[in-house]
Amino acid sequence: MEAIDLVKINFNPEQLKLLNVCLAFLMFGVALDISRKDFLYVLKAWRSILVGLISQLVFLPVLTLILIYLFHPPVSVAVGMVLVSVCPGGNVSNFMVHLAKGNAALSVTLTSIVTLGATFLTPVGFYFWASFTYGEAFLNQELSVSPADILKTVITLIVIPLVIGMMFNTYLEALSKKIRKPVKTLSILIFIAFVVIAIFANLENIVEHVSKIILIVILHNGLALLMGYFFARLCRCSVYDARAISIETGIQNSGLALIIIFNFYDGLGGMALITACWGIWHLITGGLLSFYWSQYKVGSSPKM
Repeated sequence: MEAIDLVKINFNPEQLKLLNVCLAFLMFGVALDISRKDFLYVLKAWRSILVGLISQLVFLPVLTLILIYLFHPPVSVAVGMVLVSVCPGGNVSNFMVHLAKGNAALSVTLTSIVTLGATFLTPVGFYFWASFTYGEAFLNQELSVSPADILKTVITLIVIPLVIGMMFNTYLEALSKKIRKPVKTLSILIFIAFVVIAIFANLENIVEHVSKIILIVILHNGLALLMGYFFARLCRCSVYDARAISIETGIQNSGLALIIIFNFYDGLGGMALITACWGIWHLITGGLLSFYWSQYKVGSSPKM
C-alpha cells in the first residue's frame, strides 16, 4: 500500500451543514433571474437534456477510465476518481451556469434529474465503472445512498430556494430587481470563500501529496469541461445550452463523494484526497470559466 493510501483529510460534518446553507443562498440568487418561461423552454429542449445526461452519466466515467489506464495512479486514487465521476453535478454548478450566462434552467433540470437518480445511479455506476479498474478490492463493502437523504438534499438546496426566488421574481418584481445585484455580489463572495476555506482546511495534506495527483485532477476536470461543451455543440445544441452542459459535466458533487467515503471507507487515503482536491479545483476552474463566459452574452435560440 502506498503512502497516499493512508492519508486522512480534514472534514468537519458541521462545516458541510454551513456549506449547504450557503449553496441554498446561491440557488436563491440564481432563481431571481429564472422565470416559468425558462422551464417551458427546457421542456421543449428534450435534446439538450438528453445530451447533458449522456455527457455526465456515460462519457465522464469513460473519460475517467481512460485517464486511469494512461496514468496508473494508486488504487485508492483510481477508485476515488471513479466515485467522483458517478456523483451528481455539484449544486454550485447552477450558480456557475448563471454567472456564465448559460441556460440556468437547463442546469437546474440536469442537476435535479441526476441528483434524484443518485439513489440508484451513484452506487450502481460506481460498482459498474470501478469493476473496469484494478481497484476491485475497494468494492467489498455495501454502498448505498439513502433515498430520504437525497430527497432532503434536493428539496433543501434546489427546490425551496428555487421556488422562493421565482416567487420573488414573479410576485415581488420591484423588490427582486432591487436585491438582485447585492445578492449576486454576496453570492460571488461566498463562492470565493468556498475556495479559501477548502484550501486551508486541507493545506498540509495538499502540500505533501499534491504533486502525485495534481496533473490527474487538472486533466480530469479540464477535459470533462471541454468534452461537455464540444459534445453538446457536436449534437447541435446552442451555445447557451452547451455552456450549461459543459459545467454540469465538469462540476461534480464532491461533497456527496466525501460523505460516501467517510461513511463506507473511513476517509481513507487517495479516495478522500483526490475527491477533496477535485472539489477545490473544480471551484477554481468552474469559476474562471464562468467569469470568462460571462463577458460574452449569447442568445437562447437553439439554432445558435
